[in-house]
Order: sequence, then structure tokens, then C-alpha cells
Amino acid sequence: MRFSLGVYEKAMPESLSWEEKLTSARLAGFDRVEISIDETDKKLERLYEGDDFVNHLIELQRKTGVTIRTMCLSGHRRFPLGSHFKEIRDKSMEIMKKAIEFSDKIGIRIIQLAGYDVYYNETSSPDSKQYFTENVIKSVEYASKYGVILAFETMENDFMNTIEKSMEYVTLVDSPYLQVYPDIGNVTNGAQDVVEDIRSGKGHIVAAHLKETKPKVFRNMRFGEGHVDFESAIRELKKQGVYMYTAEFWHDEKRDYLSEMKYAYSFLKPLLQEG
Repeated sequence: MRFSLGVYEKAMPESLSWEEKLTSARLAGFDRVEISIDETDKKLERLYEGDDFVNHLIELQRKTGVTIRTMCLSGHRRFPLGSHFKEIRDKSMEIMKKAIEFSDKIGIRIIQLAGYDVYYNETSSPDSKQYFTENVIKSVEYASKYGVILAFETMENDFMNTIEKSMEYVTLVDSPYLQVYPDIGNVTNGAQDVVEDIRSGKGHIVAAHLKETKPKVFRNMRFGEGHVDFESAIRELKKQGVYMYTAEFWHDEKRDYLSEMKYAYSFLKPLLQEG
């Protein structure tokens, strides 16, 4: 098939082993799993695991035929790159470097960066934007050493909720190792014209999250129950040569996770096959 469709790790119960996660993805039809490095200690500790963990994941990819080629790095929500506090910025850069080194070892090609300078208890300011810019530049320089692409995710807040906004930083840094990995659900809630916003990133979109949303609701929705025009978005993305996609949704304990994964795949596959 002329596309790659992966699934977000959090679509599955956290209690599953990595072999069970990769096998479940294969059974549902997906060819990749996007690993989550979120703000929890448990997920962040993955970046500090030794070679045994890395080799285990590499072997499981060979065994199951399902790869891990993208990382959703949302740990910067807790430790933002633009924090007003130096100790937090230092920790954010430590996480960034560890994520790049981990990706290099395991075969991850793209790290999806959260598009915000600060989060939680801090307010965006000229200083936070400057810190964010400086640390993004440092991160890109480090990633280029390993050949790992960093790509902004369009978020749910005003700082970077559109591709056009993310392109301001991509243009500023001007490196092949900083691109855009948009969340089409978030773009739908943030842009006046989704297709035009996708066009603003032409030549710089390396992959796309396919997620369902509706106004002011950004997660925990089933495909087909929101207002995202996946058909138009995918059509424009494919015109630009984008063929790597990830189905982003979250496991609902009230539903059978494998059935939900199969449903998501059956919903998205025909849209990706069109044209």
C-alpha cells in the first residue's frame, strides 16, 4: 500500500507488554506503533534504560513485523523548553538529548515535538518565546548529528495550533532536521481553513496525526463522531507527498481495545487508499 498507517501507543492498555502492543497493532492492521514519552516518570524513565531495553524493542520489531519509527515526545509539557525557570529548561534539554539518543539506537526517524513554549502554571511571554527558540535551535543541532528529524505537533493552545504558526519556527531555524508533524484534529479546531493551513506547510510536513475532534474537544473521541474532514485533509497531504500517518486515539476502559483499533483502521484505510 502506498501509505504507512501507525497507531498511537496510548490506544492500548498501559498494562500490555511491548510484545502484546506490537502484536495487537499487527492484528488490527497497523504497520507501526508510535511510542509515547509523556510527562510521567514511568514514560520518561524509558529514555534512561540501558541497552537491554533497546535491544528488546529492536528484537520485538523483527519478531512481530511491526516497527517503531516515530515518537510522541509530550514530556515537555511538564518540562517545557521555554520555561522561565532555568532548572526546568535544563531538564527539558536533558530529555531532548536523551530522546534523540534513544531514537538513534532504536531506529526512530521522527520525534514529534509539542508546539508550546510553556504549559501548566507558566504564562507565555517574550522571554519564554526566546528561550523556546534558543532551545529548539540547540535541539535541532543535536538531532542533526544523529540524522533524527524533529517535527512540531500542532497543539490545542494558541501558541502553535496551526501549521502556519509552526512554519514560523521552521523557517526561522531553516534546517532539514526541523519540520512539521501536524495533528489534523487540532488543526481543524485552530485554523479557519484546514486545507489552506496544510498548504502553508508544503514541503515541510513529514507525517500527520489523524485524530477526531469537535469544537473545544481535543481527545477521547471515536472516528466519525467529530467534525474533522479527513478526506479533504488527506487529499491535500497526499498531493504534497505525505504518506506516513498515525491514528491518534486513547484507550477507553469501557471498550475492547482491539475492537476499537480495528474500527479505527477500517475507518482510516479507505480514506488513505483514495486517489
